[in-house]
Amino acid sequence: MTETPLQIIRYPHPVLATRAAEVDAVDDELRQLAARMIETMYAAEGVGLAAPQVGRSIRLFVADPRDSPEPDPVVFVNPRLELEGDLEIFEEGCLSIPDIRVDVRRPGAARILATDLDGEEFALESDGFAARVWQHEFDHLEGRLITDRMSPRDRLVHRRALKEMRADFETMGGL
Repeated sequence: MTETPLQIIRYPHPVLATRAAEVDAVDDELRQLAARMIETMYAAEGVGLAAPQVGRSIRLFVADPRDSPEPDPVVFVNPRLELEGDLEIFEEGCLSIPDIRVDVRRPGAARILATDLDGEEFALESDGFAARVWQHEFDHLEGRLITDRMSPRDRLVHRRALKEMRADFETMGGL
């Protein structure tokens, strides 16, 4: 059953700058939220979406780095990241900061430990694109955005666009 996608919260909404709370229990409400987040991620043509991006400050994200032609979303509840490898620079975008792409420096490999929607613990490892997606989404759970990882040059390049987003946010009364 397809539902209307959730509204994606935009920069500079305060929920995006707040560390998300642990999920207490995996229940039907959480499963429904995760399913709607997956639909929203695909509708927005994203590869990941964190709960704070849909206005829920909880430690949950969904991701589908699209290593295969078929959809293969994974739900991560209360994830923990272990990072390793050399720092690599790669261009990133964010559904909460549309039309802005910046170079972000991150470790090249990650191991993620999380709970699934059955309440079972699992672990995944990647030294590719998936590792970057997990780190990006995990940043959302920590209240960090790509704007926090911008180089001074990118800050200058995107200064006007970010200022306009802040002004739009204020004009709309913080919504």
